[in-house]
Amino acid sequence: MAASPAPDDQPGPDGTDKDGLLPAELRAWMRLLAAAGTIEQRLHSQVKDALGVSHDEFLVLCLLADQPGAALRMTRIAELLGRPKTRLTYQIACLNHADLVARRSVCGDKRGIEVALTDKGRRLLLEVSPALAETVTQAILEMVDHRECDTLRGLLPEAPETAG
Repeated sequence: MAASPAPDDQPGPDGTDKDGLLPAELRAWMRLLAAAGTIEQRLHSQVKDALGVSHDEFLVLCLLADQPGAALRMTRIAELLGRPKTRLTYQIACLNHADLVARRSVCGDKRGIEVALTDKGRRLLLEVSPALAETVTQAILEMVDHRECDTLRGLLPEAPETAG
């Protein structure tokens, strides 16, 4: 029995996409990076205008806002963002100076530092989040249609476990 031809949307026998040299997974990853880059570019100035912080500082605020206690250890923030701890220390200092986060020692660990949103940080995020979310939605919808957007949301996993 002869093998039937592969459908147009399936990779070839060597794992590459029929339209290029890369496997389908790498092409999908490149599209995901491009989409994330587009969103970051759009958010960059909007975040600076609305919150007065850099994009990286905004990511810290988002991580903290998504925590049940709105606090994380510095080492965990660095892990989740994939940032060096020294760079994060500067960002946390800037956020602390703006009264958006508070730093405190971790009980029982002389070197451990926990960072938490302040009331001001929480209020500010609540105020600006709807507009920022709309920016993200519009950027995604320019790349995909509504059905694909719903599918994308379903495919993306929840944020990694942030406790401990």
